[in-house]
Amino acid sequence: MSLALAAAVAVVAPAVAPLVAVVALVGGVFPDLDMVVGVHRKTLHQFEAFTIGMLLFGALAATTRAPVAVLAATGFAAASLHCVADYFGGSSEPNPWEAKTDRGIYVRTAGGWVAPRRIAAYDGSPGDLTLAAILSVPGFTTLGDGARTVLIGSLLVGVGYTIVRKRVPQLSGRTPAVYPALVAFLSMLVRRR
Repeated sequence: MSLALAAAVAVVAPAVAPLVAVVALVGGVFPDLDMVVGVHRKTLHQFEAFTIGMLLFGALAATTRAPVAVLAATGFAAASLHCVADYFGGSSEPNPWEAKTDRGIYVRTAGGWVAPRRIAAYDGSPGDLTLAAILSVPGFTTLGDGARTVLIGSLLVGVGYTIVRKRVPQLSGRTPAVYPALVAFLSMLVRRR
């Protein structure tokens, strides 16, 4: 989905197309970092903040055509789309195909968890893979070879993930204590350099 967004942005801002693809990928992945630190689909799934950033930088990009504004708007839009995709997908639980909870995504302005719509039953479902394949088409036709390689790799991972998905419960904010400790340790090492 992020690269489909990047393809649309690349049409109107071809000079920054390679960076747009990278920023869209980073923005699209960013919200799920809360699987490692925080509560999944709550801590970093800041739909309202991402949407405000997208609108502000989008307006700036439209008026100034500044590459940094285009990139920032794209990153915020990709993060916002991630949240929307989670809303239209399955619930945030280890086995979302069982649909035992209504925890789709935490929306602060709604005052808490919003129920998922389950249009794509869950991440890694055959419908999810089909949607990913369809959304890959704009990237294949518009973006460069690097993005096409990422798309092919993502689809191959998606096929494998769909095959094993029901054997791999998602973390859903239930990460063992070792993950935050590992992140803290790695950040300490990076700061020393």
